[in-house]
Amino acid sequence: MDFATLAGLISGISIITFAVSSGSDFHVFLNLPGFLIVAGGTTAAVLIKFPIKVCIQSFIEGVKTAFIDRSEQPEELIKLATRLSSLKRKLGNLPLEDVPIKNTLFKKGVELIVDGHNIDFIRKVIRLEIEHAIERHEIGERVFRAIGESAPAFGMIGTLVGLVQMLSNMQDPDALGIGMAIALLTTLYGSLIANLIAFPIADKLQMRHEGEYQTMNLILECIMGIEKGENPRLMEEVLVTYLPVRDRKLMITDD
Repeated sequence: MDFATLAGLISGISIITFAVSSGSDFHVFLNLPGFLIVAGGTTAAVLIKFPIKVCIQSFIEGVKTAFIDRSEQPEELIKLATRLSSLKRKLGNLPLEDVPIKNTLFKKGVELIVDGHNIDFIRKVIRLEIEHAIERHEIGERVFRAIGESAPAFGMIGTLVGLVQMLSNMQDPDALGIGMAIALLTTLYGSLIANLIAFPIADKLQMRHEGEYQTMNLILECIMGIEKGENPRLMEEVLVTYLPVRDRKLMITDD
């Protein structure tokens, strides 16, 4: 669980709710027509931009990525790589398949080594896996950015609708209040959806994807080193360059 995302969302909603309710009744900020304009319009715009299957998958994956930290620990990958390299140098390829590997990309690379494929083929397969994974992740990020871009726009559309309703019924005081509520609240709804939910999640997805891309390149380097039968100690010297300086010192201390 990524507590930073959860804490940020809860604190943001709580602060806004407290600020709203402390100055007036909270129910005056609830307007169903205004919310439907923003939510319905944003949903329609996103569905026009992307296929419905992509929207559903991206939304589910985006929420999971934002609230659940599934990133691999590079230190553990490096230790696993040096262990596998040592095993290959001593006993050959076949014993590698008996070592439990959680990461699917790493596992696939080791399976290709065990099957006896040449290094160029292995590199090509792993590179393709990385490229396809990045493409899927980028689409998820684009969906949330599309939500963030569309919500404020439909908030402004709702504002125009409310103003038209208000100006077309100047003689009716009740209609003035309804129109003004829609005009102001739709802008509020659009801004909240964009700046409290959509854009922050999109930014977090981008950060996670950049970290995952670096991890996948580390895995590729591990697989290449294992296939070449490099000395585990020398291979570790190369792989630790993927770590921050502080973590490199910790690995050396652990060794």
